[in-house]
Amino acid sequence: MKTATVFVFLACLLATEVQGQNKFHKGRCFCADKGVDVVLLKNVEKFEIIPPSPSCGKQEIIVTLKSAERKCMNPESKFTQNLIKRALEKIAHQ
Repeated sequence: MKTATVFVFLACLLATEVQGQNKFHKGRCFCADKGVDVVLLKNVEKFEIIPPSPSCGKQEIIVTLKSAERKCMNPESKFTQNLIKRALEKIAHQ
């Protein structure tokens, strides 16, 4: 009887552990929140597009300002989408 009880208890612990595992670890993303919608273009030195990965399940757009400050951009904002579009057009014309 005691062996069966211990077995059931261990099975429940295992099921709880497997169910509680998260596919994406939020701590691995650079951007903790949604990010800013707009920045002044004259202050932008460069920007990076980081695609989703196993460690961070969302696309991140990070802008480095001339002051060496890094900001996360909201990938859903029209400003950010236009910024990406202009950068791709600039690369295509080179």
